[in-house]
Amino acid sequence: MKKVLVTGAAGCIGTQVIKYLLAEGKYEITALDLKNKTVFKRLRRFKKRINILYGDIGDRVLIEALVKSHDVIIHLASALPPLSDMKRGLAEIVEYDNTENIIRAISYYNPKCHLMYASTTSMYKEKENVTVKTKIELNDYDYFSLAKLRTEQLIKEKLKNYTIYRIPLVLGYMDDDIFMYHVKKNSIVDVVTKEDIAYAFVKGIQNLDKLNKKTFNVTSEETILFKDLLINILKIRGLSFKYVLSRLFLEKNYYSPVCKDRDELEEIIHYRNDSLIEYYNRLKRKNSKRKFAKFLAKPFIRNK
Repeated sequence: MKKVLVTGAAGCIGTQVIKYLLAEGKYEITALDLKNKTVFKRLRRFKKRINILYGDIGDRVLIEALVKSHDVIIHLASALPPLSDMKRGLAEIVEYDNTENIIRAISYYNPKCHLMYASTTSMYKEKENVTVKTKIELNDYDYFSLAKLRTEQLIKEKLKNYTIYRIPLVLGYMDDDIFMYHVKKNSIVDVVTKEDIAYAFVKGIQNLDKLNKKTFNVTSEETILFKDLLINILKIRGLSFKYVLSRLFLEKNYYSPVCKDRDELEEIIHYRNDSLIEYYNRLKRKNSKRKFAKFLAKPFIRNK
């Protein structure tokens, strides 16, 4: 039975990864995340079926102990935009320094351990028809993307067993993911649901030999004009304070460009099962009672 460690386990992708791993019934799972009310609430449903640890991946002693006893690490812990692009050094610590801690432990104690790293397609910026071979040009203020790119380079330099997934805009928890709203509204974007990206990690574990030492852009089959995505979400969920705050005050600097090599991973592991229509239907079921919020959203929808 493979032992799998999931960092950032309480995030929208992490909880879905745990669900799919449990459904497979052939993994011993350890979930690692910082302890707070949200994390505790999201992970407690799994407490009788997996190992749950609350801690910091920057804790060298903790990480060394975990790396020694696990076969695969799905590394999802991250400092997402907009916060990571506002505070210099935050992304560097969370992305690069903490991942370096994991890499060091793998190199010293468990070289056979396979690291699956969640990176981002936002590093391509506004380029079109990008691939994993596209030249990446970033400025000194792209803290999040720079940290992700530097971390990728470190993984490739130091590890013998790794897979890197560059992930586009993820359709996940609407109440938390403010970064969902700071994309330029006239951009055509690649998107993926948390269900499909989580399944890509689980299917990846079953195909590590085929994916080893490779980087993939992990997307759905669909692209969409971001303005249309916003309108559909507003119609279903209605207006929220976080939407107003982010659309008015956040810089629109999160990118999710269309990837030319979008089908490469799908052809190997066949992870796509979801769609935008199914995503909208899930939102409708969860937000059926938000009548007043939907009424407030009407002026915003008309102004799009």
